[in-house]
Amino acid sequence: MSGVLKIDITESKESLKKLLINQPIGKKRERVQILYLLKTHQAETVGHLATVTGRHRVTISRWLSQYRQGGLYHLLEIGQSPGRTPLISEEVKKQLNQELLDPEGFDSYQEIQQWLKSVHDVEASYWTVHKTVRYQLKSKLKVPRPVNIKQEPGAVENFKKNCQS
Repeated sequence: MSGVLKIDITESKESLKKLLINQPIGKKRERVQILYLLKTHQAETVGHLATVTGRHRVTISRWLSQYRQGGLYHLLEIGQSPGRTPLISEEVKKQLNQELLDPEGFDSYQEIQQWLKSVHDVEASYWTVHKTVRYQLKSKLKVPRPVNIKQEPGAVENFKKNCQS
């Protein structure tokens, strides 16, 4: 009969049902479900499995070939995309953190942008620099509070000395 799958499922119906019930991740549950449907003869073809599960027949075929190659472990292994590489590398972040620890520090995020461009040839937007410094490095810019021009020199030290705390 054409279209009938020739696959040897080594797990028992009971173990597949238990695994299906206890599977917390939906993507893995669907994969176990196709094995369970084949083992219990509720589905005979890839097309029937596709209509029952709502997945494309190519997806079902790929899952079954994964099962043939490495068994249940290989079927339930779901890869993750590595994602985009960060614009500011870890090495540059370490050097930036050292620069931020300097008592002089930076006056603005634009100054950090210029430093990144001149020293490391990294062109990063203002918001990228801000998020990196503020949230990843957990640092703040070392900008002193403004002082009145008319304030006498030594008034701050005198205040701290005479304060009641």
